[in-house]
Amino acid sequence: SAVTGKILNTFLDAQKLSMLLYSDQVLLIEALASQLGLLLADKNKKIATAESCTGGWVAEAITQVAGSSEWFDRGFVTYSNDSKKQMLGVKLRTLNQQGAVSQKAVEEMAVGALKKSKAQFSVAISGIAGPTGGTDEKPVGTVWLAWNIEGVVDSSLAMLPGERRDVRAAAVTLALQGLLVRLRKCPALGKAEQEKTKELPDLLDGSQ
Repeated sequence: SAVTGKILNTFLDAQKLSMLLYSDQVLLIEALASQLGLLLADKNKKIATAESCTGGWVAEAITQVAGSSEWFDRGFVTYSNDSKKQMLGVKLRTLNQQGAVSQKAVEEMAVGALKKSKAQFSVAISGIAGPTGGTDEKPVGTVWLAWNIEGVVDSSLAMLPGERRDVRAAAVTLALQGLLVRLRKCPALGKAEQEKTKELPDLLDGSQ
């Protein structure tokens, strides 16, 4: 895909995403990645990704856009607990006490992605895509996402329905949407980008 000139100002929450066909979700992911390119072109800022259940899909979507080497630094696919510790610095205590699919773990992933890269922005995902692996406390479809915008970290829990591919696609979509919402409000990207966010909803703030 290529960077387009059209700005997406309407985003979907987790419930509405579950109503989309898988093929439509894939198209939406491509559009969101294109928007990131439009936003970050010529800004001298870069993104790093830290992914578990999505297996590098966010990084793949971003790098499908021509010229993405300008705004994408690197992606970490940390599927195992050991990889989360070794590559991103997630604490053993966090993994033992709260698990890999937790707010603390995903926030530490987002922090580690910046520490281990030359990026200024990161997004992290850890979840249970299914069909196995769910528990009463953390059923299949439980996904934690975190964003790190120049050291400011926040996170959100999403409960995503559907089959494995649906959960993964929705998680990627929410990760990219969350990046766009936060980056459009980022002072480092200039006042013009902040103006575009005035009518945007506050997505993924943990309230859904």
